[in-house]
Amino acid sequence: MFRTIDDFVTQWASESDATVKVFSFLTDASLSQKVAEEGRTIGRLAWHIVTTLGEMMGRAGLQPDAPDENAEVPQTVAEIIAAYKKTSDSLMKQLKQQWTDEALAESIDMYGETWRKGVVLSVLILHQVHHRGQMTILMRQAGLKVPGVYGPSREEWQSLGMPPME
Repeated sequence: MFRTIDDFVTQWASESDATVKVFSFLTDASLSQKVAEEGRTIGRLAWHIVTTLGEMMGRAGLQPDAPDENAEVPQTVAEIIAAYKKTSDSLMKQLKQQWTDEALAESIDMYGETWRKGVVLSVLILHQVHHRGQMTILMRQAGLKVPGVYGPSREEWQSLGMPPME
């Protein structure tokens, strides 16, 4: 749980950069890649990350400039990245203006449960991490390079002239 806005903003900067990094390794053609017929596509997962910023934080009382959660998945990676950056920037601006460190201890209803606002911010980050992980599996299946986020990926180890870690 976050206890200060500044701590969240610092962590968010790193995590949002990681999300944009993963998105930037996608291709427009890869947006339709999925594991199973009933599963989400890479594009749907990326778009879900974008739209959740508005959906989840809307439930928490903020209204970032975000696409509707039911909006169609864009056809290009560039559109997804632009929407993510715009929504993320809007969210950070609203958060800094409307929430205080003290407000992070306040309890609110989230999805039928009671969460503190500081927990909402933690879950927002963990939600992104979860879906980025799913995306990297689909990216491998689509034959795309996968970027390292918390350490080098297989491709990055190889570009350094080192064998990939097992």
